[in-house]
Amino acid sequence: MNVATTSVWDNLVGQRHIISTLQTAATGHGMTQSWLFTGPPGSGRSNAAIAFAAALQCPDGGCGQCHECHTVLAGSHADVNLVRTEKLTLGVDEIRDLVRQSALTPAGKRWQILIVEDADRLTEQANNALLKAVEEPGARTVWMLCAPTVEDVLPTIRSRCRLVTLSTPTAPDVTAFLQRTLGVDEERAAYAARASQGHIGRAKALARDDDTRRRREQVVAYPAKLRSLADALRAAGELAAVSKEEADAVTADLDAREKADLDAGYGVVERGRRPREYGPALSALEKDQKRRATRRHRDVIDRGLMDLVSVYRDAITLAAGAPVTLVNEEHRREIEQVVASSTPELNLQRIGAIFEAREQLLEFNVQPQLVLEAMMVALLPPGGDQ
Repeated sequence: MNVATTSVWDNLVGQRHIISTLQTAATGHGMTQSWLFTGPPGSGRSNAAIAFAAALQCPDGGCGQCHECHTVLAGSHADVNLVRTEKLTLGVDEIRDLVRQSALTPAGKRWQILIVEDADRLTEQANNALLKAVEEPGARTVWMLCAPTVEDVLPTIRSRCRLVTLSTPTAPDVTAFLQRTLGVDEERAAYAARASQGHIGRAKALARDDDTRRRREQVVAYPAKLRSLADALRAAGELAAVSKEEADAVTADLDAREKADLDAGYGVVERGRRPREYGPALSALEKDQKRRATRRHRDVIDRGLMDLVSVYRDAITLAAGAPVTLVNEEHRREIEQVVASSTPELNLQRIGAIFEAREQLLEFNVQPQLVLEAMMVALLPPGGDQ
């Protein structure tokens, strides 16, 4: 059971420090036309940008009830364009189209707003195409860029934007949000809040989807089970497989809908034959879908790697005797086994190995199976049966 939104700001979890800033700007005080929203994954960068866009279009600064607010939040407002990519990069053609749109006069009485959700994925050419538009926006144009950190954005672009930095929401904030918006019980909400480590999208999935919880439980159980080279290779294979299963579940329906839309657009079903232009269009679609599947698979693996990091952080916390609730409180006994067979220094090295794997996977595009096998071997206990 979802609770109706009463304000455009309701879905910004644990971001009280920025809401007042954006509310003030929406009234015209301290308003600028180029913004950069940064924050850790899952903190709600694009949600903050969308909420701000709604407030800018709303006569009452973001009431959450009017036509303007509803259409912005639903993604159907004529003067708000959100660009996100499921591919590894955001290319120059997409940005040029956005720049052309930014020069148009708004259909309504307020702003033409362009939101780039993955500004950290812009290619060099795309950055160059965007720079001039951000530096000198039209009189009624607002740019909102979203990225994990300011370092992920070209210095010449970020220097022309007003910075809004989101923080990782606390577990109590996320718990309360899940209870309010999803209607789940406190125990399930608290588990999802801890396990997600402040990632709102991940918390929602963990709170309402049994398969997502099952896959995560499988991943966090690995550290206590790693004893030999065979264990490491088996775990790597399982993590690659379970990640692909989750990624495929997300992309399969979307791929099918896109293919059906393409067929309908070219009249394939009605005519019973394929026009000449259909072949190149289908090839381009399949290429984009393959890129999206690759990114989705790597993103899901990355979440699994961060789940592994949480186990070793819990082990360090236990070894230090810190009186805090563990991220993986349900696995305290297994984490105690990790503590007994290791040292904090070793677990820090293991965390370093996981982050090295993330870099190879996301930055250097190394084949996932090879990355995971090397990483799992690095997580083995000293003197293990290799």
